[in-house]
Amino acid sequence: MNLLKERFLEVVRAIAPLVAVVCVLQLTLVRAPAPLFIQFLLGSLMAVFGLVLFFLGIDVGILPMGRFIGAELPRRNSLLLISGVAFTMGIVTTLAEPDVLVLSMQVDRISGGDLPRDLVLYVIALGVGFFVAAAMLRVVFGFRMAYLLGAAYGTVLLLSFFTPEDFVPLAYDAGSVTTGVLTTPVVISLALGLSSVLAGRSSVSEGFGLLGFASIGPIITIMIIGILMR
Repeated sequence: MNLLKERFLEVVRAIAPLVAVVCVLQLTLVRAPAPLFIQFLLGSLMAVFGLVLFFLGIDVGILPMGRFIGAELPRRNSLLLISGVAFTMGIVTTLAEPDVLVLSMQVDRISGGDLPRDLVLYVIALGVGFFVAAAMLRVVFGFRMAYLLGAAYGTVLLLSFFTPEDFVPLAYDAGSVTTGVLTTPVVISLALGLSSVLAGRSSVSEGFGLLGFASIGPIITIMIIGILMR
């Protein structure tokens, strides 16, 4: 109950400024129809309760299980297993990520079906999967994140010169939407669990920075699809 109360207060503090600004605009400038304004208030209330349950579920279930899986994998003494599980987790969490679903649907609608929703969705998910797997192997081998980020962003910049103009902004948006409310806790908890059982590893240095690295994957895969579809 204490955790529920804590999450409720956090969500209310986060949502309250938005509701307050809209109310002020409604009373001074906008003057939206009363049914629409009431609909906004009811929707905000639903969002509060939905977010409370969502964050509570992450705290109670997703984060502990992610840490356990990450800590258990090294005990199997298989790099293939670690990379395979990380790859699979990266894909399935991205497929369920709300921001990614919204982006893929908008691309399908705006392109008139030339870029189907499923194509965009699965290409983004594959990009995240590959780079989450690479990020976990980086934790195992202890490579410096600066080297990986430099190589990855260098590849992005190089591909930008060969990618069709319409695909470049889409690629960068694809990278930004992957670090959402579902992918973030899964990737971080896996990395923290993995680093916790490796001798001489810091959870702070090993467990963070991976989201920034993983978000580069969809940028590269979308650019590659753009080049192939040219």
